[in-house]
Amino acid sequence: MKTFLKQAHTYWLMFTIAISFYLLLPFVYYFSRKPQRYKKLNFYRRIFAFLSSALAGLFYKYTYQCPINWDKNYIICANHTSNLDSTAITLLGKSNIFFMGKDDLLRNPVTKIWFKTIDVPVNRDSKMAAFRAYKKATEQLQLGFSLVLFPEGIIGENYPPVLHPFKNGAFKMAIENKVAILPVSIKNSWQLQHDDGKARGSKPGICQIYVHKPIETANLLPQNEEELKNEVYRVIGSRLIY
Repeated sequence: MKTFLKQAHTYWLMFTIAISFYLLLPFVYYFSRKPQRYKKLNFYRRIFAFLSSALAGLFYKYTYQCPINWDKNYIICANHTSNLDSTAITLLGKSNIFFMGKDDLLRNPVTKIWFKTIDVPVNRDSKMAAFRAYKKATEQLQLGFSLVLFPEGIIGENYPPVLHPFKNGAFKMAIENKVAILPVSIKNSWQLQHDDGKARGSKPGICQIYVHKPIETANLLPQNEEELKNEVYRVIGSRLIY
């Protein structure tokens, strides 16, 4: 019975995502037409994220190591075990963020409108496509947006999950652009919905997120990239409850 209820909740969550998206689609479409409207586009993404989660009984609680100055931009790095992680970061990052993610998201009817506009899709099988994505992300950072990356690059099959090794892109970009890293530990999203929920279902609850102190990169050099990556890995892992 418990398994049936968790599977039923996953279908209900899919429904709340669909209905919330189509209710907001006229606004999302309008603000997606011009880059100067992208902050407003993100405002509606935040409404969509909250509404679709709340209707499914999913909420997000943030604990901060220190106050975050959102007048600055960051490269936000978080662990990744659930589709809920993107919602958690959307609600954290105000209206000034963009995601970088696999180009499969262009085929998703909900995410594609953002990945054709403000977000940056990456084809990891093509070095040229990856370079173009890196260049576009750098341009977005220079416009003052905060970049969201899940540096593991995957949601692993392990259950309970493990923190997988990080890829280097976020840390190279942070040092080159002198943008601080904002580490985020998403502590229990996997307990509410692991991956997309198809295998184990999902359930209502409160997702606990710990936002660490930003790690400055202004004085770092390219040779510090590996050191920065290891430090962010350690910091994120220090608050996980896998």
